[in-house]
Amino acid sequence: MAGVSDEKTQGKVQVFDSEEDLALALAKYVAHLSNQFVRERGAFTVVLSGGSLIKSLRKLVDAPHIDSVDWARWHIFWVDERVVPKDHPDSNYLLAHNGFLSKVPIPAGNVYAINDALSAEGAADDYETCLKHLVHNKIIELSGTTGFPKFDLMLLGMGPDGHVASLFPGHPLVQESKKWVAYIKDSPKPPPERITFSFPVINSSAHVALVVAGAGKADVIRKALGSNDQKSDLLPVQMVSPEGNLAWFLDKDAASKL
Repeated sequence: MAGVSDEKTQGKVQVFDSEEDLALALAKYVAHLSNQFVRERGAFTVVLSGGSLIKSLRKLVDAPHIDSVDWARWHIFWVDERVVPKDHPDSNYLLAHNGFLSKVPIPAGNVYAINDALSAEGAADDYETCLKHLVHNKIIELSGTTGFPKFDLMLLGMGPDGHVASLFPGHPLVQESKKWVAYIKDSPKPPPERITFSFPVINSSAHVALVVAGAGKADVIRKALGSNDQKSDLLPVQMVSPEGNLAWFLDKDAASKL
């Protein structure tokens, strides 16, 4: 691994020789945080995204982590979801279930999927209500700084256009400052109807990991992490700035233009 770091401005940046090495390091990182939060507060709240992120979690289901992690204390959420049935190929829930959740013993009641019977607006409101209920029950902490939910770990991927969650470049939702969960009906990437956490929720997290692999992401990574004097027109990925810790997991292809 070749690593570079500028933690004051960008978080901890780690570059791995291969996606396999990245996945191994990510599993170790997640397992460490799981043990820490379970010990400190008796629960571990984890937010997933879609895309290649789920594949990058595959080493968590192998030894030693499959046996050492206290899966019963995990609570799973989605940073964004497509408003489609749970068995639809576009569903982030289905992707996570097939690639990760079906292989670990997290209680079904601790997996918080959206209500796919509702409209986009209804599903966003319902999910926000669910989060508020879990804050009341002290499963999710509330940030003393922002007043938004403070998840223990948010695992984010990044699109080739620099989007994170369903927050796309130039879309008004990147400026959402009040809602916990917003809805979008005109996503530039299909399917058009989605729900998404807002940036205040993303940035209230205790830990955020941005996991990016592949040469197709190299130009955006260069803009996000390279020397860049143009601070206007920030890409959504550049707006990820948690009050807690930010860690980048890159393979050498994604980092090839740094």
